[in-house]
Amino acid sequence: MPSISKKGIQMPESPIRKLAPYAERAVDDGKQIFYLNIGQPDIKTPQLALDAIRNHSLEVLSYSESSGFKSFRDKIASYYKTLDVDVVSDDIIITTGGSEALLFAMGCIGDINDEIIIPEPFYANYKSFAIQSNINIRTITSTINDDFSLPDIKEFERCITSKTKAILICNPGNPTGHLYSREEINQLAELAKKYDLFLIADEVYRDFVYDDSRHYSVLELNDMNEHTIVIDSVSKRYSMCGARIGWLISRNKTLLATASKFAQARLSPPTLAQIAAEAAFDTSIADTKETVAKYKKRRDTLIQGLEQIDGVIVSKPKGAFYCIAELPVDNTEDFTRWLLEHFSVNNQTVMLAPAAGFYANEKLGKKQVRIAYVLNRRDLLQSIHILRLGLQAYNTKK
Repeated sequence: MPSISKKGIQMPESPIRKLAPYAERAVDDGKQIFYLNIGQPDIKTPQLALDAIRNHSLEVLSYSESSGFKSFRDKIASYYKTLDVDVVSDDIIITTGGSEALLFAMGCIGDINDEIIIPEPFYANYKSFAIQSNINIRTITSTINDDFSLPDIKEFERCITSKTKAILICNPGNPTGHLYSREEINQLAELAKKYDLFLIADEVYRDFVYDDSRHYSVLELNDMNEHTIVIDSVSKRYSMCGARIGWLISRNKTLLATASKFAQARLSPPTLAQIAAEAAFDTSIADTKETVAKYKKRRDTLIQGLEQIDGVIVSKPKGAFYCIAELPVDNTEDFTRWLLEHFSVNNQTVMLAPAAGFYANEKLGKKQVRIAYVLNRRDLLQSIHILRLGLQAYNTKK
């Protein structure tokens, strides 16, 4: 048969979705699954967004501008101004999800075998995007014992070569929930300026910040205009994952002009989804705060429950809606599969995301899972109960 590309062979399976067939069989067997593996919010999508689709007056579902509706980009710029971040619509390109924004960014900055530096564990698809872009990843490991704080900046400096083009962070972090401090962002910025690198910040979870903490955006660094690229999306903020609408922001005009060529090549972002996303930005600040408050309660419920399970180590996240937990098992992928195939409590079980897939180093993360606290507190409590009993049964059978 014709051969498959090396790039295709190297593409990793999603640690979030690879066990889905086992979940499907469990459902077919009549089990109820609490899905803690995927960041799909259960918060309702704003009615404003849904009504905008229902009530549109389009007679032709046509292309939009390659960079997205000007009115939508204006609205995004206005949103950032409420955060004391000064951007204009010409600094923004609408993309088909934050994923496409990341692909555009990598396509703009890197040639074959160029490198980007990423703290690990990191959002698993960063590796997929890098492979698609023929870019190599170099990682610096953050640890659960340090709540996944930024590793020593000297470790980043030691990784920089003539091939290094950028440092990529997720802030707040997926999968760790770590919120980078002003000092950590400033350290990375100084390094980017010193070695003339791009600093790419995936800020999709920027609204999900807890404990009176503050999100510090790289866009607030006015002396970094030529270096910074921000990735954002409506997926999590407005519970609109299926809209597939994101955007890339940069004040670097050469970078934007290059990204525009990538945008033109894929013609345009989806029209109906832009209409919905633009309307979502009229959601009140009070509604957003209410949503974040719900997630904080969920986080507290989950972390308190996990801390009471013997042998479990968990990092308390300050942002996003994920945490990394270390379980008293040797291989969490085997354990997660076993939960789906062989274990239930009152015909209920849980699905987790094995964390090894969030590391580039294949030796790391095998005892860890990523847990998304996107369920209501009652279901989270039941999930913790199932996990506790599951760990006991799994370790007993061994």
